[in-house]
Amino acid sequence: MLALALLLAGGAATGCGGRATTHHKPGTSHEQASGGVGTLLTATDATGHRLREVPAQGAPEVQLTVRPDSEDGWNLQLAVTNYRFTPDSTGGAALPGAGHAHLELDGRKLARLYGPWFHLPAAQVPEGTHTLTVRLYADDHTAWAVSGKPVEGTAQLTAAAAPSQPGGHSHGDTPPGQTPPPGQTPAPEQADRTVTITVRDGKVSPAPARTELRRGERVALRVTSDRADTLHVHGYDKELALPAGQEATLILTADRTGLFEVETHESNLVLTQLLVR
Repeated sequence: MLALALLLAGGAATGCGGRATTHHKPGTSHEQASGGVGTLLTATDATGHRLREVPAQGAPEVQLTVRPDSEDGWNLQLAVTNYRFTPDSTGGAALPGAGHAHLELDGRKLARLYGPWFHLPAAQVPEGTHTLTVRLYADDHTAWAVSGKPVEGTAQLTAAAAPSQPGGHSHGDTPPGQTPPPGQTPAPEQADRTVTITVRDGKVSPAPARTELRRGERVALRVTSDRADTLHVHGYDKELALPAGQEATLILTADRTGLFEVETHESNLVLTQLLVR
């Protein structure tokens, strides 16, 4: 009995099987914490993420609904089954029926989603008919799959180049879906601070620095990249598609205090740091 007690004590000191358990959370087993869920396939989805195969019974499901917004763009709703969004553990091990989603427009990633609702601005959708796709991922960024196919939902969306509809409400000088004339940039909507950044040949201009904000201020991040990329604000989990050679603007309310990095996903560049006091 004494030997058994010493053996158990040694195992507890080193974790499960002596391995690190950095993703262990209350109520999770070691199998869950180490990502042993389903079968990790060699196949990948269209964006290069490996598929994590699970049985059809009890597998995650998602349906996508698109509704026009009364002011601008569209409101997207993700109706999920056997699934929950877990933004607080993104980057951790794969846990059953948990994770986040990616939103794609005609196969091009627009954003990472951490909840069932998302507002898609008209400025991010060119004129014409398009296919929106939402795909479910585990916390370790593998794509949930059934029978070798990613778990995803699709919907059609048609964008017109017409000005704002009569009776509608527009905040800016440029109608939704239209590009301002060359040399003319619309003023940011209700922003207290504006940070303008250019990315060219893998270099950030001006050099990354800290942008100090008071809690509650709204900051406009205006970014022009010479290659298609995605802007990501850590801590706020806000993302914005960066079309190649076009300025894109993300307006953020700094309602959390701390130091938050703003970076690009594809090129892994730090654009600035938001210091909110």
